[in-house]
Amino acid sequence: MPPTVVVVGASLGGLRAAEQLRAQGFGGRLLVVGAEPWMPYNRPPLSKEALGRGAGDGTAADLAAALAFRPRAAAHDVGWVLGRTAVGADLAARTVTLDDGTVLGYDALVVATGLRPRRLPVERPAGGRFTLRTADDAAALRREVRPGARAVVVGGGFVGCETAGTLAALGCRVTVVEPLPVPMLRGVGPELGTALLTHHREAGLRLETGIGVSDLVGRDDRVTGVRLDDGSVLPADLVVESVGSYPNVEWLAGNGLDLSDGLLCDNDLRVEGRRDVVAVGDVARFPNPRFDEVPRRVEHWCVPGDTARRAAATVVAHLAGAATSPEPFAPLPAFWSDQLGLRLQSFGAPRLADGADVVEGDLTDLRAGVAVVHRRAGRVVGTVLVNVPAARHAGYRSLVADAAHPVGHRV
Repeated sequence: MPPTVVVVGASLGGLRAAEQLRAQGFGGRLLVVGAEPWMPYNRPPLSKEALGRGAGDGTAADLAAALAFRPRAAAHDVGWVLGRTAVGADLAARTVTLDDGTVLGYDALVVATGLRPRRLPVERPAGGRFTLRTADDAAALRREVRPGARAVVVGGGFVGCETAGTLAALGCRVTVVEPLPVPMLRGVGPELGTALLTHHREAGLRLETGIGVSDLVGRDDRVTGVRLDDGSVLPADLVVESVGSYPNVEWLAGNGLDLSDGLLCDNDLRVEGRRDVVAVGDVARFPNPRFDEVPRRVEHWCVPGDTARRAAATVVAHLAGAATSPEPFAPLPAFWSDQLGLRLQSFGAPRLADGADVVEGDLTDLRAGVAVVHRRAGRVVGTVLVNVPAARHAGYRSLVADAAHPVGHRV
């Protein structure tokens, strides 16, 4: 009987894993399980153009269809099990249990279950509160947006600032609350973060930084305000909670795994050395020898594709009884963000840096173009570009790629 591979997770990571398994020669039964009823779709536009471009006139299904990826030809015969959630797994028996009681057996398992949003630790009021992770989330938020609405975005990370900029463009009066001193601090560093804070304020956003949220105020179970740590209340018609995320790994409990921060993997994406289980995307915590040997999760759009390629190779080698590649898996992370007239592009891992230098432009004029190089112990580990023309991106990418050579040895 041909072997079966089950991929749990039907977002970008699950799609790319299925495509890569076929492209690398796996010809057995291939099933992809997804909690949403839609085929895989592109999530970054949910906080940007998809939110601002008439999403309120359609349903979540319309939005998911408009953003759907086109599967590659190699994956034409994949079986899709959509609208079903994995609720348990027995790795010793090689089975996955779904929420309708279905039990799927496998010869190899790919975990691509991704993330779900954190919420403020406040149960009530419930109405008027939103997260922004799925097509359902975006459609629900867009139905509430109207010119003049008072919107409070809790969290000044990349998604929070993108959402705030989109809501402002739709006519909302927007306040961003960020407990750290500047927005996007971990991703861009304090100097650029300070410049972005100034830019966003000048663009019309109200930003409350260095302060957190203690409670929500409401009437008839509908939010009317956000109470800050100093006791002040920001009036709010809607609240967007952009306060981080949790890896979806609880369904794997009881198998002796380290689930403290996603799934601990080796450099081949094998889950704690299990040859028949791999992880893909931002749920995978793996060492990247380009920087060091510390396992980390990376929540960038490029990571699902990079990890899917390596994880598929690991699965194919396992099923063939062959060794994995001797080359270290050392992807170069990259992300971008569009917000309030700025295009941010990053290569590498700026958050690992202990220092940064502006090598192009002036932080007082981000629109004219700025490039910041981030270093750790003198070695370049990342760059962040703001409004730098795309024709010059390759040079900054190479600056990181050439400096951060893979270290250590394969085991």
